[in-house]
Amino acid sequence: MSELPQTKQKQALLAGATGLVGGHVLTRLLAHPTYSRVEVLVRSKLPISNPKLAQRIVDFDHLQAVPGIAADDVFCCLGTTIGKAGSQEAFRRVDHDYPLALANLVKAAGAQQFLMVSSLGADALSSVFYSRVKGETERDIAAIGLPKSIFMRPSILRGERQEVRAGERVGILVGRLVAPLFIGSLRKYRPIHADHVAAAMVHAANHDFRSGPVESDAIEKLAQLEDSAK
Repeated sequence: MSELPQTKQKQALLAGATGLVGGHVLTRLLAHPTYSRVEVLVRSKLPISNPKLAQRIVDFDHLQAVPGIAADDVFCCLGTTIGKAGSQEAFRRVDHDYPLALANLVKAAGAQQFLMVSSLGADALSSVFYSRVKGETERDIAAIGLPKSIFMRPSILRGERQEVRAGERVGILVGRLVAPLFIGSLRKYRPIHADHVAAAMVHAANHDFRSGPVESDAIEKLAQLEDSAK
């Protein structure tokens, strides 16, 4: 996988900067020399100041009405849980409708790459609601026809969240205990740190990387490549 030739600095757009992965993506984009401008779409202003950072307060229910979007690379880290959303319908709105609306918006604005945090097991034909919604989101965004769309499928995420997710903490603990047993094709089930997902997204955006899903074990490898290049 070769590095893309950089004839000019790029502009990045990030949605979901307050999330676990999104926060790490923002940090990495602001530190990356390739990006001259990083715009974040937020519900309320972030307590961050950086010469490269532009913040735009938006209503995610009306993304199609956001004017003046300009970005080369778009990073979508939007997501919630059914418990936090309150219903399956509300969950689908955040995890499917918002990313799809964003993808349509940036395609019309000429974005070249769309990188999204999906989930391990994403499958539009799954009998599991969560996995089915993630799979449908991937399918529907891929159908838009962006020049490149990449879907990161991490396993259980490690890292410090603002909110407590008890079930996820149990999953991480169990995952750490059994991780040594996850070898070969089972490596993708190992818990993965959120910053590794962020590193993989930034690496894929700046190298000759194919469209499509990226499983969790491949995400770890991309993260290692990104950090070894520093």
